[in-house]
Amino acid sequence: MGTWDATPFGNDTAADFAGDLDDLALDERPAAIREALEAAIREADHLDRSEGDTAVAAAALVAAQCPGGPPADPIYGPERPVPDLPDDLRPLALAALDRVAGPNSESQDLWTETGDGLQEWHAEIDRLRKALTAKPE
Repeated sequence: MGTWDATPFGNDTAADFAGDLDDLALDERPAAIREALEAAIREADHLDRSEGDTAVAAAALVAAQCPGGPPADPIYGPERPVPDLPDDLRPLALAALDRVAGPNSESQDLWTETGDGLQEWHAEIDRLRKALTAKPE
């Protein structure tokens, strides 16, 4: 699977996405995060694992900027700062997480096959959802 843990950046695809973000100009990063979220949402058929993993990583970056949100992975996440993201990315991030953790998702299917790993992965997804739905202070 190219995965070493259930965290949002705990796989090759998400780590590559972080590297791709680092290669972009600061003002281009929000658009890349938006595109990763929208790509997962608009997939009507079977969502490919690579799109799912990228969407979870993008959602984690949005969640990191929410009140009490978990920080982005300091090792495998982006090394360069992510600028302030627009608030309209929060509902997109939630919709993308629902898509990735729902039916017809290769990520969901692969985590289901791991047995115990599924609970840990869902706990990570739920942690992101909690941050994304937190009310601003």
